[in-house]
Amino acid sequence: MTFDPAEIERPPAVWTYVLPGGWHVWAGRTARDNDHLSLKIARNDDWWFHLSGMPGSHVVLFVRDGVEPPRDVVKQAAAIAAWHSKQREGGTVAVTGTRARYVAKPKGAKPGTVSIRREAVFRVKPGLPTG
Repeated sequence: MTFDPAEIERPPAVWTYVLPGGWHVWAGRTARDNDHLSLKIARNDDWWFHLSGMPGSHVVLFVRDGVEPPRDVVKQAAAIAAWHSKQREGGTVAVTGTRARYVAKPKGAKPGTVSIRREAVFRVKPGLPTG
């Protein structure tokens, strides 16, 4: 199955980006949209990002079946997560990334709150794709 954003039920409010090579990235606008994106839309092998230890959007880089995104695409998605956070004006910031299969909702947690496992930390400058 190939990723086709038109086939996914889109939450009411997400920012959408297309990175070089046709990689799709979505960022939630609200806590409820973050939950929907992270827990209902993201597939197991998709990449999930969030600014480390601070409020911000949940960001998903959709992975095409059988095709791993290049490292620079993963870092660009992490930079989008940094941009959609309170550290937008910061220099280099830490963004946590993991596969969506390792994102879970703790029982009784507020909207937008998740727990993650097997995370990697990406040091990136906040930014959006150009062009």
